Amino acid sequence: MRAVILAAGQGTRLRPVTLTMPKPLVPVANKPLIVFALDVLRNAGLTEIAIVVNDMSSPIVSQLGNGSSLGVRLDYIVQREQLGLAHAINLCQPFVGDKPFCVFLGDNIFQDNMESLLRDFPESDADATIALGEVPDPTRFGVAEIKEGKIVRLVEKPKDPPSNYGVAGVYLFRSSIFEAIANIRPSWRNELEITDAIQYLVTNGKNVNPYVLSGWWIDAGKPDSIIQANQLVMGEMPYTPPPDDKAMIQGKCDISHRVQLGEGCQIIDSVVRGPVIIGANVTIRNSFIGPYTAIGDNAIIESSEIDASIVMKNCTVRNIAGRIDSSLLADNSQLTSATHVPVSHRFILAENSFVQL
Repeated sequence: MRAVILAAGQGTRLRPVTLTMPKPLVPVANKPLIVFALDVLRNAGLTEIAIVVNDMSSPIVSQLGNGSSLGVRLDYIVQREQLGLAHAINLCQPFVGDKPFCVFLGDNIFQDNMESLLRDFPESDADATIALGEVPDPTRFGVAEIKEGKIVRLVEKPKDPPSNYGVAGVYLFRSSIFEAIANIRPSWRNELEITDAIQYLVTNGKNVNPYVLSGWWIDAGKPDSIIQANQLVMGEMPYTPPPDDKAMIQGKCDISHRVQLGEGCQIIDSVVRGPVIIGANVTIRNSFIGPYTAIGDNAIIESSEIDASIVMKNCTVRNIAGRIDSSLLADNSQLTSATHVPVSHRFILAENSFVQL
């Protein structure tokens, strides 16, 4: 069985971060979002994977390459126009052929490893199996109605939800899905909706099975959900004793357990409370790094406090009064405080930036 990861979207809800970085490459616990999907697939034995991108010049292609470093073999399929999930899946027909296949959305993270779902589908009697997660507000999701263990209806963002089981962005299909896609029409937003194609299977008597996820599931499409995903992933870090490498830790430091330090780090006169992940060649001086914080490679943190945040690579944070909390700093960001008088605020912000002082 082969797998497809859909990663051609524009990530508009995550701007300004995604103005320069595709959403599937946004790091959670210092690992790109899309790599979580690749890990799940590889661990279930699916190593032949195609990623749908909007252009072969996408940083996804250059960063992931042929997938050998991740233990998989990657191909790339271009969806130049964003005409819906069903349209993207249809483009993958030459890659998957007439065999069962899996479709993953590239911006979701799951606690469930879904190994039984992925391994058992080829021998099942289902034409499709859809991963579902219980959601507190089903009016915001595609929702499944289930009777006698089968999905009998899918409703997109229903005003009166038939259940609280939201479609979670993992689909198992047989080749019958391509016939279904050929028989649906674009929705009001001029997209071919995968929910319509699945409903076509149901209406035509095909078995469509539910798979209810265990544990948490995050659609990491907005800054708040990225930060929440970072906290959930880091919350599962196993116990490790406090690091005590004297080449990395200097001066008066207080570092707790569950703190991962990358190669070439320098922690100087600082407090670090895990779980924390710090990348390579990071310098932290006279600062406090609180729990659930991930700091990317080559960052510099001086005389500042950061808690429950994601600081990406090559960022500089200096002399910030007060604690930086639940924040997302994209690559190469610089956050500094004036050291002269008169003290003033100076901003250079991209579209959809958010500043709280």
